[in-house]
Amino acid sequence: MSGIKIGDLVARKSYNCDILFKVTEIINQSGKERVYILKGVNMRIMVDAPEADLTIQTEKDLHGFERLNHDTVNGRISSIMNSRKSKNNSRGIKSAFLYKSRNSFGRSGKILHLDGDRDYLDMCMEAYRKMELNVQGEYLPESQQANSVGDMLKTYLPDILVLTGHDSVEKNKDFNDINHYRNSRYYVAAVREARRFESSYDDLVIFAGACQSHFEAILDAGANYASSPNRVLIHALDPVFICEKIAYSSVDSIVSVEELVSKTITGIEGIGGLQTRGKYREGLPRSVQLKG
Repeated sequence: MSGIKIGDLVARKSYNCDILFKVTEIINQSGKERVYILKGVNMRIMVDAPEADLTIQTEKDLHGFERLNHDTVNGRISSIMNSRKSKNNSRGIKSAFLYKSRNSFGRSGKILHLDGDRDYLDMCMEAYRKMELNVQGEYLPESQQANSVGDMLKTYLPDILVLTGHDSVEKNKDFNDINHYRNSRYYVAAVREARRFESSYDDLVIFAGACQSHFEAILDAGANYASSPNRVLIHALDPVFICEKIAYSSVDSIVSVEELVSKTITGIEGIGGLQTRGKYREGLPRSVQLKG
């Protein structure tokens, strides 16, 4: 009997144990070796692997991984918040997504985040809250996103839409064939449905994709930003950092792709897209009742 069970943390020997996975399902095959369905702990990838390729990770491995990930994420969030605070102080601005100075006010873009993984969604929502973003998050499996996104857009009327979850591409297959991807076709379908609701790239900013997703197909469907240009893994929080930059950039400015991608953890190999207008709007005057 195997010692590996659902919920265990494992790594793949064939990939030099480079990624930490959680076992989500075990498939017993008559006369064949068990197959384990794995999802990345902080990378948006889902794969299957034979039992012989897996090694259980120890508590020491887990703590080391969590410490490194925690330091990376919190360091980036702190940098973003310190930069925003510095800019706000120079403009006499006090609060976060509802900015108020003595005579003016402003609002950042509203985000709708649809995620095919509950754990990733919780991780993202915590990061959104830390960066004081105006967000609504919903768990929605990738295969259901296209059927539901239209109604959700009507309900929440966001400025920014995230369609994400898991993905992967079959090894040694044609990268141009979307049928070799686990979930890319679902992201493409969901983006198309979202563009039926709002065709303007400036009025509705869309990020779609996960690890190794079919970048070109998702962009062609109508996304502003997508993963993964080099078919690499992306961090679970990369969509959050994309949203933060767009939500707090002025509607008067076009955010360069280079500047936006520099805010992510994965970088240009994992995230790309098109020039897009920011969603932060300033207003005048501030209500008399709110002054003081």
